[in-house]
Amino acid sequence: MKLLEGTSRFLLVLTTIVAFQGCIQMLAIRSMGGIMDYGFEAFNEEADLQLAQEALGSNLKLLEAMIKGDPENSKLLLLASQGYNAYSMAFVEDESVERARAFYLRGRDYGLRILQQNRRFREAWDKDVETFKRGLASLSKEDVPAVFWTAFGWGSYINITRHDVAALADLAKVTAMMEFVVEKEPRYYYGGAYLFLGAIEAVTPPMVGGKPEKAKLLLDQAVAASEGRFLMSYVYYARTYALQQLDRELFDSLLTKVEEASLDSLPEARLANAVAKRKAHMLREKADQLF
Repeated sequence: MKLLEGTSRFLLVLTTIVAFQGCIQMLAIRSMGGIMDYGFEAFNEEADLQLAQEALGSNLKLLEAMIKGDPENSKLLLLASQGYNAYSMAFVEDESVERARAFYLRGRDYGLRILQQNRRFREAWDKDVETFKRGLASLSKEDVPAVFWTAFGWGSYINITRHDVAALADLAKVTAMMEFVVEKEPRYYYGGAYLFLGAIEAVTPPMVGGKPEKAKLLLDQAVAASEGRFLMSYVYYARTYALQQLDRELFDSLLTKVEEASLDSLPEARLANAVAKRKAHMLREKADQLF
């Protein structure tokens, strides 16, 4: 009997130690999450593209290690979603479409892991569009960041995978997510949902439902959301609406706005604006082929 009592006490102590160690590990990960927040703020303020690329790649792997230890941590999942989407758009998409596809899907999936913590959305996300919209309606304004970055990764993947009919079929879901963002918090990420919706509208031919006037309105709203300081708005405006309308004058004027703008006009998005300048330069070099 004494042996059994001693064994029980030992197991209780051992279980307590293991649980305590688990709590310490979880606290450490969550404390690091706050540090990572500041790290990503500093990353977004960086103007040197090479330094930003090197830093982001290593930080993303650190984030993934932390997520393994705290797999339902919404803060870490959101940073991973935003990080992989930004990494792909800024540093991969123009060099390797195949790698960009993989990173955009990773960004999408980290965002989905947040949204799927809502039971109604989890049960609806892979169903038909109407069921998906009902699941989406169960989310709130607090979910806007996760909805936006999930849709950003998903939509960007579709944009560079146009040969895949199954991928294109999901565009209605992505559009519904961006419309959700516009409804709940239209100025989120410098009007990024307006920019996405306007770009989609701009590249859709009128014969299959595209509305150039609506596209222009949405793109103008995207520019207005940052008072013209988020330069990527001009880049997407140029390469979608201006190009589809064969408006070379508008195309050139939009790229000129990017080229002449100061990176310090929006310090918290210095990196995105530096990427916009690089993309504007690439568009300028290809302009004669595009028109």
